[in-house]
Amino acid sequence: MADKYVPQDRLFLWWLGEPAQARPVGELGQAVGGRAVSLRYAPGWLQSGFALSEDLPLVDELFVPRDKDCAAGAVDDARPDRWGERVIRKFEASPRLSILEFLLFAGDDRYGALGVSQRSDAYEPWRRSPMPTLDSLQEMAEVVRKVLANEAVSELQKRLVRPGASLGGARPKSLIEMGGAPWLVKFGEGEEINTPLIEHATMTLARLCGVDVAQTQALPVGPGHAVAVRRFDRVGPARLHAVSAHVALRAAGETLGYPQLAQLLRRVAPADAIRSQQDQLFRRMVFNILMDNTDDHEKNHALLRQADGHYLLSPAFDVVPSAQGLGYQAMAVGDQASESTLANALSQARQFGLKADAAGAIIREIAGRVSVWKKHFKAKGVAGQDIALLAQYIDGDRLRRQREEFAVLSNT
Repeated sequence: MADKYVPQDRLFLWWLGEPAQARPVGELGQAVGGRAVSLRYAPGWLQSGFALSEDLPLVDELFVPRDKDCAAGAVDDARPDRWGERVIRKFEASPRLSILEFLLFAGDDRYGALGVSQRSDAYEPWRRSPMPTLDSLQEMAEVVRKVLANEAVSELQKRLVRPGASLGGARPKSLIEMGGAPWLVKFGEGEEINTPLIEHATMTLARLCGVDVAQTQALPVGPGHAVAVRRFDRVGPARLHAVSAHVALRAAGETLGYPQLAQLLRRVAPADAIRSQQDQLFRRMVFNILMDNTDDHEKNHALLRQADGHYLLSPAFDVVPSAQGLGYQAMAVGDQASESTLANALSQARQFGLKADAAGAIIREIAGRVSVWKKHFKAKGVAGQDIALLAQYIDGDRLRRQREEFAVLSNT
């Protein structure tokens, strides 16, 4: 495919669950004066495909988003995140950059199992090249620095930074291959704290609290670190269809909240997994509250489609203290809306299928683990000054008093 792009008002959506057998899903088109992207399913997909999200049922009609600046239903999750858009703006010389172009330029590495092609009869992604390996990490970090500094990037270096590899977030990132598997690598932005290493420490602490988290590794880069997150939307060569909680809840007409997502799991998860899935979501909510992760918005939660058509929560990702002490989560928690309190978390425990005593036991367990977070972070190499800064919020009166009220005496 030639790299010179000529703007067009329609592209084609493909299913890549089994990459060797890519299937056409439908036609994407400009909508709302170029401020949105529509979808119409292809006849073959209508016959033997599945609804990509609840607001995209298998019917022969044109699906147009109600809102501007988005794509129809689950197609919106195939877009690059804010960092990806920044990379595309810098790397792609296009006379137009509508949402339709962003979908195309995200390339072949995008999150989930959807792909975008200019052709209806063949899947041809905009860019496809071998994935960089760990020995390219330092050079990749240099390319990220150049993008952040708005410096020139050579054509050879552009292949090191992939724009479509994540569901959400503005952090600089790309992909590398480690141990034969694809990993997302996230870099710092020159912050006063070592955010990538802190993310690794937080994710591993969450695992000790019974939270199913994505596998992470801390990678030394220059004087700091990057954090590598193993992709959970890939199983060998297969790609898993991923739907963000943002898309899933919006499609269901629900408020963007944890209790609402817990209830959605009752409909989409396998019957024998509903209880464990709701328990898992409750644990994530409580951990986020106690660790001051108030950036737990609905694009930082996802559902993965299983072979039988049911959905399960993806492993937790983007879990890191916000270091702001805002006192409010990004999603609704309970009766007091998004207020970051354990009492608020308990107020709608029944929506998670939990009785008050069971929910209290989970909170006591997590509070006990979180009470020794400093020791865990130090063991992971987090610097003392970074721990001291985070302690202003995690050990501040508001969270510490709540934690101490529920923590088990042994703090284990």
